[in-house]
This record gives sequence, C-alpha cells and structure tokens, in this order.
Amino acid sequence: MKIKVDENLPRSIAELLRKRGYHAETVTEENMSGWKDEDLWEAVQREGMFLITADKGFANIHRYPSGSHGGVLLLRPSKRDT
Repeated sequence: MKIKVDENLPRSIAELLRKRGYHAETVTEENMSGWKDEDLWEAVQREGMFLITADKGFANIHRYPSGSHGGVLLLRPSKRDT
C-alpha cells in the first residue's frame, strides 16, 4: 500500500508506517506543502495512493465518494508533534 501523509500531521506517522513496511511519503518530503486541496488530491490519485490527513475537507463524502479513490483516513490528533 502506498500512503501519502498530509502536511498537517506529524512526520512521525510516515516514519511509523515505514517501520511497519508500508511505502509512506509525506506531502512535505514531496515538495507539495501549501498545495490547494484539489491539486493535492489529483496528485495523490494519479500516484494511486491512500491519503492520511487532518483536513476535514477530505471527509466530504459528496466530493470524495467512497469507492472512487484509493482511500482517505481522517485523523484528528489531540497533540501536534513533528
């Protein structure tokens, strides 16, 4: 599984996923920081990746209907580490 971790989450999430054997990249590592949601979404889908984000906009099932993409996990961490 290829996973993209959004810039609004700690890098440690991608590091943990890599230790578990997943192909994980961060938006920051890929020089995508500051991209508009639409542009980021298009790139993530083009790359066939699963997105992990804290951006509630990606939870809109009307805009991003289940089964039409590689997947989205919305995390709402209480502590913001990097």
